[in-house]
Amino acid sequence: MGFRIGYGFDVHRLAQGERLWLGGVLIPHEKGTVAHSDGDVLIHALCDALLGAAKLGDIGSNFPDTSSEFKGIDSKILLGHCCTLIRNKGYEIVNVDTTLCAQRPKLRPFIPEMEEVLAAVMKVDPEFVSIKATTTEKLGFEGREEGISAHAAVLIQKK
Repeated sequence: MGFRIGYGFDVHRLAQGERLWLGGVLIPHEKGTVAHSDGDVLIHALCDALLGAAKLGDIGSNFPDTSSEFKGIDSKILLGHCCTLIRNKGYEIVNVDTTLCAQRPKLRPFIPEMEEVLAAVMKVDPEFVSIKATTTEKLGFEGREEGISAHAAVLIQKK
């Protein structure tokens, strides 16, 4: 049947004066992610899930944070490259399911736009891209607003 499942997880620290990119959308907030790239934890988790499903390594091995080439890069570019890599290996994306974990800001209003943006980058119908957001009930680093995390699961299929 040629189906493969991938899972990805990413975390970034939050700090004043940084920008908060999530799912390819700039979210207004007093804190943003500290990262080598634009720090989009949702896209980074999604990249890891896609790469893992196709056995193509992980985001760090494909886009090392020691490389100046990726300094400040828009994570949508990384996601597009991951999609090209899996398609070159003969796979297509079946669906994507993700979860963002953050105490603040409230993310629900931004989810439809994030789903549209990610679908466009991955060249899939938005119907096959799901994003959910949750708090951690003020527990852990997300709950203390020290960081943000994201989980992603993907299903790919051999063409």
